[in-house]
Amino acid sequence: MKGTTLNSAVIREVRPWGGDLSDVTVVDGHISAVTPHNPAAANGGETVVEGRGRLLLPSFSDVHVHLDSTRLGLPFREHTGAPGVWGMMMNDRNNWRNAETPIGERVETALRMMIERGTTRVRSYAQVDVDCGLERFEAVAAARETHKDRAEVKIIAFPQAGLLLEKGSAELLQEALKAGADVVGGIDPCSLDRDPVRHLDLVFGLAEKYQLPIDIHLHEPGELGHFSADLIAERTRALGMQGNVTISHGYPLWGVSEARTRALIETWAELDISTATVAPGTGHHPPLAQLVEAGVRVGLGEDGQRDYWSPYGNADMLARTWQLAFVNGFRADELIEHAVAVASMGGASILDRSTPRLSSVADRPGTQVSDAASFVLVAGDSVAAAVMDKPEDRTVLHRGRVVADQLELV
Repeated sequence: MKGTTLNSAVIREVRPWGGDLSDVTVVDGHISAVTPHNPAAANGGETVVEGRGRLLLPSFSDVHVHLDSTRLGLPFREHTGAPGVWGMMMNDRNNWRNAETPIGERVETALRMMIERGTTRVRSYAQVDVDCGLERFEAVAAARETHKDRAEVKIIAFPQAGLLLEKGSAELLQEALKAGADVVGGIDPCSLDRDPVRHLDLVFGLAEKYQLPIDIHLHEPGELGHFSADLIAERTRALGMQGNVTISHGYPLWGVSEARTRALIETWAELDISTATVAPGTGHHPPLAQLVEAGVRVGLGEDGQRDYWSPYGNADMLARTWQLAFVNGFRADELIEHAVAVASMGGASILDRSTPRLSSVADRPGTQVSDAASFVLVAGDSVAAAVMDKPEDRTVLHRGRVVADQLELV
C-alpha cells in the first residue's frame, strides 16, 4: 500500500466512527461505497488497505497552527517569554534565528510530524513583519510544496506585530498576499495597534482587493474584545464577507455575560463568522454545543508548538482533541466524539465552505458515500477510548492515498 496513488481502493475491516465492521470502497479520492465487512470477498484488482478492525475517522483539520513557530525535534529549552502578546512576540523575534536548524527545516519537520499523526488539512499562520520580511512565509510555502500530495495547506499572512506599530508592516502583508498567501491575517485591532478602524480598514481592504478570506487573532479582554468583535461583524456585513471571516482565540468574549454570549452567537451565525480554538488550559472556552447548534463553524488547532511562546505542543491533533474534551469537562462518549468531529470536519468546514458545517453534537460526518477519502485509521475499543489512549497504531490517508503509517511517512 505504500506510496501508491489509489484510483480505486478498498479499505477493509474498519469501523467508521466506531460502528459496525465495514469495507470502504474509494474511487478517485472519494468514498463510493460503505458495505458490511465481507471476510470472503475476493480482490477485484483494487489496492487493499487492511484496517485490522481499527476505527475509521475523518483525518484531522488543524485550522490554527503556527508552522513557522516551532522547535519540534530540537532539544528542549527553558521558556524565556515575557507576559503579553508584545512581550512574547519579542521573545520569539530575539530567538527564532538562533535555533539549531534553519527555519525551513523546522517548518518541514512540524508539518511532517502532523501528517504522520493524522492531520491532512492545515491552515497555518506565517508571520510577516519588519524583522523577518517574507522569510517565514517562504518557509511555510516550501513545506507546503514538499507535502502537497500528503496534505492540503492554506497559509495565513499574519502580522504578528500588528500593522501600524512598525513602518512597512502593511506593505509586507500585501507582499505575502501577492506571493500566494491564501488568507489575510489580523490581530487585536484595539489593544495592539490601538486604532481599530485603521487596522480593519487595512485587513478588510486587502481581503477585498485580493478576494481572500480573513482570520483575526483576538486576545482582547471583556468588553474591549466585544467592541472589536462588533466592528469585525459590521465590516463583514457591510462588505458582503459572510462566510469568509474567522475569529481565532477570542476566549475572553465568553466570560462577560450570558446576554453577550447569546448575542455573539446569533451574530456569528447570521454572518457565518467562524471561530477556531486551541483549547487553552486557562480562561474561558467557546461554548461548543451552543455554537454548532446555532450553525457557527468551529474548528480546532494546535497553535505554536514547543516554540518561543510556549513549551507545549507535540504535532498530534489526537492529543489536542483530548485537551479539547478535557478543558470542556466532557465525560460522556457522545461529547468526546463531538470533540473529534470539531477537530476533523468542523475545521474542514472552515477550510472549505462547501463542506457541511456541524449542526449538533450528534453529527458524525466525513465517512459517508461521496465524502473525500481523507482518514485516519486508529486502534481503539471506541472513539472515546482512542481519544483517551492516543494509540500509535495509525494509518493516514489523504484523498484515497496512504501517506503515513505507524507515525512515519510512506
